[in-house]
Amino acid sequence: MKIPYYQIDVFTNDLFKGNPAGVCILPSGWLSDELMKKIAFENNLSETAFVTRQEGSFYLRWFTPTAEMDLCGHATVAPAHVFFEEIGFDSRLIKFETRSGTVRVENKDKFLVLDFPSRPPIKCEEPQGIQDVLGKMPLEVLKARDLMFVFDEEEDVRNMKPDFRGVLNWGCHGVIVTAPGKDADFVSRFFAPVVGVNEDPVTGSAHSTLIPYWSKRLNKTDLYAKQISARGGELFCQYMGDRVKIGGKAITYLRGEIDVLDQSNK
Repeated sequence: MKIPYYQIDVFTNDLFKGNPAGVCILPSGWLSDELMKKIAFENNLSETAFVTRQEGSFYLRWFTPTAEMDLCGHATVAPAHVFFEEIGFDSRLIKFETRSGTVRVENKDKFLVLDFPSRPPIKCEEPQGIQDVLGKMPLEVLKARDLMFVFDEEEDVRNMKPDFRGVLNWGCHGVIVTAPGKDADFVSRFFAPVVGVNEDPVTGSAHSTLIPYWSKRLNKTDLYAKQISARGGELFCQYMGDRVKIGGKAITYLRGEIDVLDQSNK
């Protein structure tokens, strides 16, 4: 079985920046969960996207090296980029059916805009050991799917060296750290060791929570964001109530194929 495979750098216009995602185009329906997990583990990227087309609709699933995800931003932009730029999908809008419902990506002259559910954070009980795990106490502790810690300044986020074992003890999917930006409305980083990703370079799904928070705090609906990981990325955001829009660019790093045999079907 030969699977068309691409690797795309997302939320950047430069190779070796942004967030790399693997994209597997499945021409004959889903592989077994076991095999998709093995492929994602072998790829060793923060996310590998698997896409299949059934009865005219596109279906999308996301896997980290250790787990299947319910929502992922950069690994939604990545397959959209593949269809628009590599395969020649003849439309400005592509829809994917996912575990989190229908997600859309619009192609605005190679600027790709995600339409995602909004996940506003709410105040929550502080987990134990914040000072030890993150090295600094935040101004606010909130939670949606992920824990979110709000800090005073960009440098608080940029210089953070978390204890990932401590993050694991909190038992949450991921941890967002965020602060006002120097040349952006806000900056963030994202840590998710529980799903095998100590730090995700640029995290679209985290912005489902960041956008409603910063929109309310800054009293504006259009926001420019930077994720200040080592690779770095930029996101152009819009708050729309129960939905958020997350825009950015993408570039193809690799085109190839994966040659596998689905042992689970034997």
